[in-house]
Amino acid sequence: MKTILVTGVNGQVGWELQRVLAPLGKVIALTREQLDLSQPDAIRTCVRAHRPDYILNPAAYTAVDKAESDTTLAMAVNGIAPGIFAEEAKKLGALLIHYSTDYVFDGTKTAPYVETDSPNPKSVYGKTKLAGEQAIQAIAGRHFILRTSWVYGVHGGNFIKTILRLAKERSELRIVADQFGAPTSAHLIAQATLQILQHAQRDAAPSGVYHLTTGGQTNWHYYAQEIVRLAQQYDDALAQKTLTIHPIATHEYPLPAPRPHNSVLATEKIKQTFGVDLPQWNEELAQCMRQLYTN
Repeated sequence: MKTILVTGVNGQVGWELQRVLAPLGKVIALTREQLDLSQPDAIRTCVRAHRPDYILNPAAYTAVDKAESDTTLAMAVNGIAPGIFAEEAKKLGALLIHYSTDYVFDGTKTAPYVETDSPNPKSVYGKTKLAGEQAIQAIAGRHFILRTSWVYGVHGGNFIKTILRLAKERSELRIVADQFGAPTSAHLIAQATLQILQHAQRDAAPSGVYHLTTGGQTNWHYYAQEIVRLAQQYDDALAQKTLTIHPIATHEYPLPAPRPHNSVLATEKIKQTFGVDLPQWNEELAQCMRQLYTN
C-alpha cells in the first residue's frame, strides 16, 4: 500500500482526489490550514515527515483577478511551492503529480493547444502557474504535470453554482460567448489521476506535461444555457420560469485578468500514454448535474 500526500483537499479537485484514491493506499489529505504552500519550510517539513510515495498537488492560488494585485502570494503558492515539492519528491524517489491550467496559453491559436505549444500567459495567474511548471521541470525528478480547464464539481464554488444561483434571482443573464474551452469536472480529473497512478505502478511513463480535459468544446454562453436546461429537469420552479441568457463579447464584461479566447486543449497524448477515457464535456456535465440534484 502506497502513501499518497494530497494538498488542498478543501478545493474541488483535492476533495475528489482524497475520495477516489483511497483504494490505492494511505491518503494524507491536507487542507490549506494544515499546509500553507506559501511557506517553503512547512512544505519540506511535511514531506519529510510523511515520506509519501506519491505527491499530488492540486492546491493553487486560483483567485484569477485578485492575483493581478496579489502577485507575491500567487507566485509563492503557484510558482515556488511546486518546485519545492519537486525537490523533496526527487530526494524520496517519489512521483509528483501537479495540476496546471489552460491559462499558460494566450488563447490566440485557432486549433486546440498541444503539449509542445509554447506557453505565453497573459495574466499573473497564468504566469505563476507556468513558473510552477518550469520549476518542476528544472528539478527533473519523476513528475506528471496535468493541465486542465474550466474546472467544476459538486463540491466548492464554480461557474455551475453561480449560474444556478443567478438563474433563480434574475430574469436575464449576460454571458460571454467568445471564449472557448472544455468544462472539466473535478471527479473526472480525480478518476483520470487514479488511472495514471495505476498505470505508473505497472509502467514508467515519461515525465512531462499532459493535457487533461473533457472532449469537445463550448463557450461560456452555451455552457450556461446547458446548465439551466439540465437543471430544469430537476427543478420545477426553474422549469416554469422565463429566463433569457444573452450572449456578449469579452469586452462587454471587463475583468482585471485577461482570459484566453481559446482554452481548448488537445488530449491525444494522455489518452495514448495512460489509456484514459475522456468523455465529451456535455456528457460529463449531465452526470454532475444529476449528482447535484439527486444526492
